[in-house]
Amino acid sequence: MSAEKLLAKRVQDMVLRGEEDQLPSPYICRNKDKYEDDHDDHDDDVHVAPIPIIDLNQAYVDHPEQLQSLKLALCSWGCFQAIGHGISSSILNNVRKVVKEFFEQPMEEKNKYAKKVEEFEGYGGDPPPEEGQPLDWQDRLCLEVYPQHRRNLHFWPQNPPSFREVLEEYMGKIRLMTETVSKAMARCLHLEEECFLNQFGEEALIQARLNYYSPSRRPDLVMGLKPHADNSGYTLILQDEVQGLQILKDGKWLTVPANTQAILVLLGDQMEIMTNGAFRSSVHRVLSNAGKVRTSIAVFYTPEPGKEIGPVDGLINEEMNKPRMYKHVKDYADQYWEYYNKGCRAIHIAQL
Repeated sequence: MSAEKLLAKRVQDMVLRGEEDQLPSPYICRNKDKYEDDHDDHDDDVHVAPIPIIDLNQAYVDHPEQLQSLKLALCSWGCFQAIGHGISSSILNNVRKVVKEFFEQPMEEKNKYAKKVEEFEGYGGDPPPEEGQPLDWQDRLCLEVYPQHRRNLHFWPQNPPSFREVLEEYMGKIRLMTETVSKAMARCLHLEEECFLNQFGEEALIQARLNYYSPSRRPDLVMGLKPHADNSGYTLILQDEVQGLQILKDGKWLTVPANTQAILVLLGDQMEIMTNGAFRSSVHRVLSNAGKVRTSIAVFYTPEPGKEIGPVDGLINEEMNKPRMYKHVKDYADQYWEYYNKGCRAIHIAQL
């Protein structure tokens, strides 16, 4: 069956119908993945990563130790677990609840928000990759959130009844968090605190991807999300209590702890460009498992369309042996997806 026809189905529906016995070949990707081949990780041992935990309250008030910890986290790990983010436990729990409730509805209800194969927004999966590239073992609902004029409300579910209100409240808090995070990143590099926000622009994109990872009888063959680095400036991820997200560090896949009260901040390619490589985007993936459903909410924070970005001047000093390592680029995401669908990274197109 072609990838296009498979994408018209839903992984969750295949699982519920017991159609995994004849696993469609486009979903089989384990041991074909170049990251797995290049990095010794065929035993599926779980190596839990000691992801740094950063208190944004302290980083925001120029707490020297927290700013230094933030810098080390982003230089070494490309991510950190954010606490002190200003989002209450009740809001976190509510948004996780409505997301799970949405995916647990009958297919007829969810398909009211179905996306076309080549579209970003709506309920479904990614556009079909190039021949030979695998499909992810997951279903998702993607939404444009900010700027508000980009919203297509016909993709915003009306069931469960509280969905829109709960997501709106959560995303409003996330939008405030992007300002705090961007300023803290600048301060930890001793830069003017608005420098990254200026590059993102007043019309910076904030997009939500709500993920539902169904269990699989063959987690040794399928991947919840294939390895990649994001095209965003950075991504804010709210997890549930089920582990599965992994990052690639020093040639090893490490499992990100499922901290339900923290928000994982994961660097994307465009922040690597802005920092002239001082921060590196994080390659990551999601493993499937045999027994548990996993849900997550990923929010992508990306420079506004048509805005040119490049290394901040304060991070370039030829006399101090800090040469420019990256070009200025515009609409990086357009080129990123061309490479992503081939199973490749795109960051090299911005490197000098």
